[in-house]
Order: sequence, then structure tokens, then C-alpha cells
Amino acid sequence: MSVQENLKYTKDHEWVKIEGDTATVGITAFAQGELGDIVYVEIETEGESLEKEEVFGSVEAVKTVSDLFMPLSGEIIEFNSNLEANPELVNSDPYGEGWMIKLKISNPSEVDDLLDAAGYVALIG
Repeated sequence: MSVQENLKYTKDHEWVKIEGDTATVGITAFAQGELGDIVYVEIETEGESLEKEEVFGSVEAVKTVSDLFMPLSGEIIEFNSNLEANPELVNSDPYGEGWMIKLKISNPSEVDDLLDAAGYVALIG
């Protein structure tokens, strides 16, 4: 199972890459593996400010639909528009081309609540 050391993680199986006051967010390799083939990514919250753990969108797989939760409070400043035509990027490259949103972090202290790689590995067993 692919877990990257340079990222932070949530209990909801999202990864977070922090760069200054911006965070890039996607779902983990574990999550996409559990969901199966991703057929649609819906994110209609670009430009909105949301609180940590609020729903920012959903991902639809062949067998289920799953909500996506904000890992940190902030404003969604970008959606990966490549996912509109190619939602399978979430399966083939979850930590790269399959990223979902970028957000401007409004409460940097929340970063301390995220899991590191070892903590996430312990969570998924």
C-alpha cells in the first residue's frame, strides 16, 4: 500500500500536501482501492470557504458514492479540472495527477491535528 512520507493524512483517507498557506488535497491510494473504479468527481465548492470536516464534494465509484471532507478550514481556490474528463486519474495516480482541490488554509494550527505517514499506516492497519 502506497503511503507517502512527505504528506499529512486524515482519518477520512485524504492526503494533504502543505506548501506555505496552501494545501493540496486528494484521496489516498487506500481509499481509491476501497472505492474501486472512480467514474465521477463532483466538487462545486470552488471559491467557497469551508470549515474543517465539512463536505466539499463527492467521489462516485462504480459501486458507491462517498463524501469528501475538508481536512483543514479554508477557501477552496482551485479544483483539478482534469478530473471532469478523466476521473480515473484518482485511481491511476492518487498522489499526483489525481489531486482534487487546493485550499488556502485559514487556521494553520489545524495542521497539527493531521496524521503523519506512520499514524495513517497504523489507522489502515
